[in-house]
Amino acid sequence: MAQSYLDRIYAAQTQEERAQLYADWADSYDSELDAAGYATPGRVAEALAAFASLQDPILDFGCGTGLSGLGLHAAGFTAIDGADISAEMLGKAREKGIYRDLITLSPETDPPSGYAAISATGVISTGAAPPSILGTLLQSMPKGGHLGLSYNDHTLADPAYTGALNDWIDCGAARLLFREHGEHLPAIDMKSTVYVIEKA
Repeated sequence: MAQSYLDRIYAAQTQEERAQLYADWADSYDSELDAAGYATPGRVAEALAAFASLQDPILDFGCGTGLSGLGLHAAGFTAIDGADISAEMLGKAREKGIYRDLITLSPETDPPSGYAAISATGVISTGAAPPSILGTLLQSMPKGGHLGLSYNDHTLADPAYTGALNDWIDCGAARLLFREHGEHLPAIDMKSTVYVIEKA
């Protein structure tokens, strides 16, 4: 069940343990999250589409099996590149036929730079990437670049994640353009906040 995998992800103690869990989850990830009503990919994509150019390349960071890419494609983005640390998840993303390029990341390497738009749906999160990834992504972008991201309820409860976002906004290094709390996984009564921030 999706909830049991989610529980295991949040309980994982190491990056290696999380990587193995995502690899094991790849075959059933889409069907289980679809059954849970996974709404955040579409919400992030629609929010980003209001600010970013639909024709410019966009990086779907932590694309997983490509559910976030499907949201971007439906919102009108035409040049979508995906990046993830899980080869198994990337294999599923490749089958969707919506990505221009797919990039395998390692925990030790930075994401590719130069994208004026990045989507990070459910990636900077407890059970996934640490709060520092927010800064890494923003530093990789040019001035005026747009980052769309989401924090689910678990992540919103962790001050390290909200603090990382507020640090960028409070010092003027980034501007908050959009924030909305709404549906994430309605079947398990979990919500998320979607943000779009612009690098100053």
